[in-house]
Amino acid sequence: RECDVICLGLVGADHVCEPIPQFPAPGTLVSTPGLTLAVGGSAANVSVDLARLEVRVRLFGRVGDDWLGDFLRRELETANVDCSGLAQSSTAQTATTLAINVGSEDRRFIHAHGANAELTGTEVTPEDLERCRVLCVGGLGLNPKLSGENVSRLFQTARDLDVTTVLDVVLGDPQRTREMLEHILPWTDVFVPNEDEARAITGISDARQQAKQFIGMGARTAVITRAAWGAVMWDANSTEFEVAAFPVNQVDSTGGGDAFLAGFVFGLLRGKPASDCLTWGAAMGASCVRANGATAGVFTADELMQFVAEQAK
Repeated sequence: RECDVICLGLVGADHVCEPIPQFPAPGTLVSTPGLTLAVGGSAANVSVDLARLEVRVRLFGRVGDDWLGDFLRRELETANVDCSGLAQSSTAQTATTLAINVGSEDRRFIHAHGANAELTGTEVTPEDLERCRVLCVGGLGLNPKLSGENVSRLFQTARDLDVTTVLDVVLGDPQRTREMLEHILPWTDVFVPNEDEARAITGISDARQQAKQFIGMGARTAVITRAAWGAVMWDANSTEFEVAAFPVNQVDSTGGGDAFLAGFVFGLLRGKPASDCLTWGAAMGASCVRANGATAGVFTADELMQFVAEQAK
């Protein structure tokens, strides 16, 4: 087909701070070694990571008619992402996120929805799906217009066309997200939340039980990413796999889950077994967190293969 992957979902500009020693108290200032403006949003991050792996990827999303929107389009096209599905809003600003890294703590986000709030999921047509192999929807849950009904219909069409469906979430309201998932998961081939998101949605703390819950809701495969503890996978045939995280020097965890998803999809495209897909996902996630920003440090395909081979010795 003309395109390997269509990514649909959140697109935004990330302002990422290099790690600071502590979060500033009210009225005080803390210095950081640097602040980076970079591509952000789950769909955009996955698109860049896949393009880095030499995957043909087309991005569907929305940006504002402003300098940040121009910046994102330029950066994405430079990364070899097909931006023909990236629309420009005449009424909303480009979505923006402040990513705050504090020492060894998990990152904090302050987010303005911007043009992402206008995305519905109907932008991808059956003709678009006929030209691709995998459909990834990234960042479900923040935007009510990207509804459970809309994504469900899109995934049903994709399945009818033999297109693999992949889904991740960004939690706003956990209860609303669960209600959306009840519509979507029966048409989802691979669901990839992180452990915290899965806990908020299911009320379950154990990652394996979380995955089983999502299988019970209809997903064919559920992968729970666990940051420094790796990832676990469970599928509809009760097949279980687990992968440990690769040890690297973590600088910024922003985009680690998106890089994992890109590595996993890369394995699917190459017809690899689930265990290899998990390993490649973990390796891509590890590569991401070595640098500031969501996509700056991710491996190329050759670097990924070399890294995995060396770790297996």
